[in-house]
Amino acid sequence: MNRAEKSEVVTSLHDVFQNAGVVVVAHYSGLTVAEMTDLRGRIRGAGANLKVAKNRLVKLALEGTEAAHTTDLFTGPTVIAYSDDPVAAPKAAAEFAKGNDKLVILGGAMGATALDPEGVKTLANLPSLDELHAIIAGLVNRPATKVATVLQAPAGQLARVFGAYANEGNAA
Repeated sequence: MNRAEKSEVVTSLHDVFQNAGVVVVAHYSGLTVAEMTDLRGRIRGAGANLKVAKNRLVKLALEGTEAAHTTDLFTGPTVIAYSDDPVAAPKAAAEFAKGNDKLVILGGAMGATALDPEGVKTLANLPSLDELHAIIAGLVNRPATKVATVLQAPAGQLARVFGAYANEGNAA
C-alpha cells in the first residue's frame, strides 16, 4: 500500500470514527474465510458496516475524534463494526460472538462514551431504532383508539336511550 492509499484509508476511518453512532472493536483471530464472510453478511444485514484495517492506520485515524480513547484496543488482529444506529453493530457482533468463540469483543465507543465488552452487550440487548419506532407508533395509536371507543360509547348509549323513549312513545 503506497502513501496515497494509506492517507485515503486514514481519512476514511477518521470519518467513520467522527460520524458513526457506535463503533465496536473485536479480535477476529482464527476466523475462517467462510466465517468472516458470514460475519460481514450479518453485520451488513443489520444495517452496519465492518472494516479490517491496520492498527497503525486506525490509531492515526482516531486522533482528534471523540473515540480517541479506544486507541488501546487496537492490538493484534482487530475488526471494526460500526453503524449510525447505536444498537445495530453491537447487536450483530454480539449475536455472532455468541455462536463463535473466535470473535472476541474488546469494547468500543458511542461518541465520547467508552464501551467495555459488557457495555457492548448491554447495547446489543436494547431494541433497535426500527423496533423503537414501531413501539412508539403502537403507543401513540393505542390511546387514540381508546379515546375513539370512549367517545363512541356515550353516543351509543344516548342513541339507545332516545330509541327506548321513542319506542315508549310509539307504544303509548
